[in-house]
Amino acid sequence: MALIRITRFTADPADADTVLERRRNLLDAIRSAFGAPTETRLIRVDERTWVDMWRWDSPETLRAALDGAPRLPEAAAAFAVARDVTAEQGDVVDEDVWGR
Repeated sequence: MALIRITRFTADPADADTVLERRRNLLDAIRSAFGAPTETRLIRVDERTWVDMWRWDSPETLRAALDGAPRLPEAAAAFAVARDVTAEQGDVVDEDVWGR
């Protein structure tokens, strides 16, 4: 069963390019070390607020990434510019994908 992990955070608007670069570096490191996620989406809600959605097709892969990511320097770098971080996750129970 697929899972979605959503991380919401704020960042200084002056750091927008840094947020994008460090997120990309973190995503590459996660994929290299732990496999998936199979899909990601980064949404900029307003000037300061971001929502990052990562889809995982295996709870084991998600768990490995959650357990191991804090030891990655890319994670420390990415979260150094993030403030007010919250996260939640859940199982995908219904899905309707158009145009794929």
